Amino acid sequence: MRAQCRLYPRLVIDISGVIKSFGSRVLLRDVSLRVGARDRVALVGPNGSGKTTLFAMIVGSQLPDSGRIDIVRDAVVGYLPQETDELRGRSVLAEVMSAGAAMAKAGHRLEVLEHELEQTDDPQEREALLAEYARLQGEFDTLGGYSLEAQAKRIMSGLGFSERDQARQTESLSGGWLMRVALAKLLLAGPDVLLLDEPTNHLDLESVTWLERFLRGYEGAVLLISHDRDFMNGLATKVASIEDSRLVTYTGNFQDFVRQREERAALLEAAAKNQAKKIAHTEAFINRFRYKASKARQVQSRIKSLDKLERVQSPSAQRKAMKLGFPAPPRSGRVVITLDDVSFSYPDTSVYESLQLEVERGQKVALVGPNGAGKTTLLKLLAGALQPQAGERRLGHNVSLGYFAQHQIEALDPGNRVIEELQKAVPVGSSVRPRDLLGRFLFSGDDIDKPVRVLSGGEQTRLALSKLLASPLNVLCLDEPTNHLDIVSRDVLEDALADYEGCIVLITHDRHLIRSVANRILEVREGRVRSFEGDYEYYLYKTGQEDSASAVSSGPAAPAPERRTRPDLSPKDRRRQAADERRRLKEARDAVSRLESELESAQEECARLGAELEDPSFYLSGSGVNETIKRYERMRRQVAKLEAEWIRAGAELEEASS
Repeated sequence: MRAQCRLYPRLVIDISGVIKSFGSRVLLRDVSLRVGARDRVALVGPNGSGKTTLFAMIVGSQLPDSGRIDIVRDAVVGYLPQETDELRGRSVLAEVMSAGAAMAKAGHRLEVLEHELEQTDDPQEREALLAEYARLQGEFDTLGGYSLEAQAKRIMSGLGFSERDQARQTESLSGGWLMRVALAKLLLAGPDVLLLDEPTNHLDLESVTWLERFLRGYEGAVLLISHDRDFMNGLATKVASIEDSRLVTYTGNFQDFVRQREERAALLEAAAKNQAKKIAHTEAFINRFRYKASKARQVQSRIKSLDKLERVQSPSAQRKAMKLGFPAPPRSGRVVITLDDVSFSYPDTSVYESLQLEVERGQKVALVGPNGAGKTTLLKLLAGALQPQAGERRLGHNVSLGYFAQHQIEALDPGNRVIEELQKAVPVGSSVRPRDLLGRFLFSGDDIDKPVRVLSGGEQTRLALSKLLASPLNVLCLDEPTNHLDIVSRDVLEDALADYEGCIVLITHDRHLIRSVANRILEVREGRVRSFEGDYEYYLYKTGQEDSASAVSSGPAAPAPERRTRPDLSPKDRRRQAADERRRLKEARDAVSRLESELESAQEECARLGAELEDPSFYLSGSGVNETIKRYERMRRQVAKLEAEWIRAGAELEEASS
């Protein structure tokens, strides 16, 4: 059942003993989870393990077979599913603002706090609730009109909408952009609990980084389903993992979860081995004395104990993972793709003018940059999916190129069976065996005869990737290849791409994939392509310096980028680096000194206002009480903000000093 009830104020969702089955398959068994008002919970597990079903039961669109899902009274739960219905008849900005206007009208959080104040007799809790009420009242007063529009625009900008995009009609947007509209509406509405199902799937790298920062500062609880490890590492305070139909909760982020899970797996492995020995000993006793009358009672007792015994499942008996390895590619020339003086424009936008770019054999190139900068256009130009309007695209000697993008998934024939769809991609005379290849992508038994139209998003991605491996290729152009793949499948794909002997050019919002694979970064920004000859960490390091990289620019061809790593600096670069370090040290000291002074002043003002509010006679006058409460709460927030900045500045000073 699903109930609305009053719980301890810091607990917003209490899931207890939930069981959910589909036919004969038990999807979730005895699932329990407690979610606090400020928790950030990452829900992980293989595709099809029941994560989205659990979300559906929380919002009430499905019911558990047994158990309870209790949600604190008056709490608002906002849900972002993997797919959203198309929105019609409004501009993007108007559609997003409609969510904020509804929340401003409701004022539900103030009502919740008013009820809390009526129920509590604890003076300390009452003081805390009054301060919270004053703060929320101030924020509530500012909702609507200009402030609401400004907040909507800030969120939309963070999610990659330009000013021009915000004026477009929603019906002109693709499905991925409509998902961003739905996410923007949800963030602007600010529900007490956010349920986000793969929120980063349709975002670019910069939007993912922005969303991570936004959610870290979000005032409500956040539950998310994600396969993005860096995103979960930066956000999660708790990881709930679906393992063998049960939910196991771990404290910390995804990295902590991996460590704790390995420790738990070692304990389970030992327990399973110990139990197996005891079971074998018991079965040996039963078999030996089964037909001996004097031992009949003991035999029956042991048989019953075995029947009642809950078997410990060994972690080594985990579900299958993809076994992926790319065929050895034919050797190509040194330069595999050249864009020579290339220009390309859309009807209302010029993207590239006189672009010079070479990609070489063995390079694994990641395209990064803000949304709308031209990453997808560049990838399509390199892959040959778009033709230059001026200039020339040339392939090198003996190059065989494969291109993977969302349209490959959309181009799957829904009427075909899985085996038929792959067979179409196998070249005549090839030694590739379609059934074996599908088996490496976890299609086995009856799965290979499924119609394509019934496949999940992850299964469609796996099928499209299998088609890419049907023939040996030495250049792969990949656009978001990990979308809809679970973490285990992502790991396998990353390992295969890292071991791949050919050239890769890829776009992904998954920072872990970039770190694992890329050895060259191309930053695309405002029609310019800057080359960084190193991995993603090197790119992050270099983008903090003015002379960070050579540019492959619009206009005359730039010289080839100098291949230099950080430890191998020239004397001039070492002097420049030393000057930069001295400058950073001075700036860090000045920042600490300034923040110490501001923090001291803010603490004194906060203490003065607090003493005023603690005086019972202050409330008798009746005038200025609300304003003083608001000022006190503003100062408390300011003190907390300054303390955080002071701690961060101290850490930066320590780093600069060392």
